[in-house]
Amino acid sequence: MIPSLLLLASLAPAALANPFGFPGLPQLHSRATCSGNTATTRTEWCDYDVSTDYYTTCPDTGVTREYWLELTDVTVSPDGVERSAMAINGSIPGPTLFADWGDTVIVHVTNSLTTSTNGTSLHFHGIRQNYTNQNDGVASITQCPTAVGETATYTWKATQYGSTWYHSHFALQAWEGVFGGIIINGPATSDYDEDLGVLFLNDWDHQTVDELYYSAETNGPPTLDNGLINGTNVYGDDDDSSQTGSRFTTQFTSGTSYRIRLVNAAVDTHFKFSIDNHTLTVIATDLVPIVPYTTEILNIGMGQRYDIIVTADQSATASNFWMRAIPQIACSDNDSTDNIKGIVYYGDSAGTPTTTGYDYTDSCDDEDVSDLVPYLSKTVDSASFSELETATVGTNSDNLFKWYLNSTTMVVDWADPTLLQIYDGATSFETSNAVIQLSDANEWVYLVIQTTLAVPHPIHLHGFDFYILAQGTGFALQFVVRQDEITDLIDYDSLNSTCTAWSSYASAEDVEQDDSGV
Repeated sequence: MIPSLLLLASLAPAALANPFGFPGLPQLHSRATCSGNTATTRTEWCDYDVSTDYYTTCPDTGVTREYWLELTDVTVSPDGVERSAMAINGSIPGPTLFADWGDTVIVHVTNSLTTSTNGTSLHFHGIRQNYTNQNDGVASITQCPTAVGETATYTWKATQYGSTWYHSHFALQAWEGVFGGIIINGPATSDYDEDLGVLFLNDWDHQTVDELYYSAETNGPPTLDNGLINGTNVYGDDDDSSQTGSRFTTQFTSGTSYRIRLVNAAVDTHFKFSIDNHTLTVIATDLVPIVPYTTEILNIGMGQRYDIIVTADQSATASNFWMRAIPQIACSDNDSTDNIKGIVYYGDSAGTPTTTGYDYTDSCDDEDVSDLVPYLSKTVDSASFSELETATVGTNSDNLFKWYLNSTTMVVDWADPTLLQIYDGATSFETSNAVIQLSDANEWVYLVIQTTLAVPHPIHLHGFDFYILAQGTGFALQFVVRQDEITDLIDYDSLNSTCTAWSSYASAEDVEQDDSGV
């Protein structure tokens, strides 16, 4: 077993001018009304371009985008096999949220999960939420769960641009169907003709993830039944008369270049994505525009987002091509390994492709770090604070599988979120809360994560972009940053109202917390 080492750096927020008027970041600049860009001017955006430093500069559009989302219990059959799930506005994935760079986004979320009687929260994945961290939507950290019958409102500024997703951050709801896409329009590092929007890759099972959770605790991750591309797929082989469901299809026009915004929304599957005979030009990853590079197969781990451009230049080869999302058995078990496929077609209608996929080596590695070059160059200074974290997986005293970071597996209380503790004057936290306190602003923090586990695992950091400084070959914690400034930013009435409603609901419904709380 080869030990793995990852060295990350992140910059604690500095004090510039904030989108909502607090001393913070970034500077707002009014802009004249404009159309953004065209197919031949994608690097531009109104008075800005892709080289504008989005860490310090943000357009002030004066525009507010407002959305109303309702969570309900549903019965679905995305691959033709019925099971219970949860949906947003009746659909899985939920509706895509659109904004322009510099817009204000308001999202109202109503919990109507009357059958499952679940609480909920909604997290906007990758949105930095500087000075709006009460709107990050993480149960037990920035809020109490929203009780059934209640509505929570989230407000944030689109200081970044690109592609991401939103999802529940309560228990396992994100993988019961509570997720959707976010598109923030802005410049890009390469031209393209048409935007096809968000394309979700999911694993899927005919049991709910809540049912699978208890098995996973005792036996490790289970083998899943299937996978979905944008919420649909078949179940069973193409030559099997009992096959159910339908494949995702998309039409290409020869000579047109298409932007596709890939999101891996799986619970336990690392995918390799490809379109037979076509080349992928990668232009962004995780809301960071990068220097474009080309590949035939794209590695995409859980939670990751990649923006790609595909040129429709293969009509002379065939009329129909397989779009493939291939689970990697090195870290993912799936009974439909070679059948999570969509169809790209030229012409008037889709047929069954006969094309052959690219050769690949089964692995759960990320894209090569040397390819992921941010278009906006930044220099990482020496560390003002550093922390060594050792990640392991093992069994606890009840013989249940748990992830550990520095011998601690996170447990936080739904009814007592960290933000409320800080408002009440807490200066220390339980070891199981896994808090690292960073008191100083505008300083670089180095985080070294090492593990003896042979399987790579993605890491998602709320509130920051991190820089990979070094990586060897072959976890949850929370940061409290600048604690003395947090209290003044908290909308206590809103936070406390949600917590009071949750405590009352949880007591009446005898809701039991049996997971980490996030």
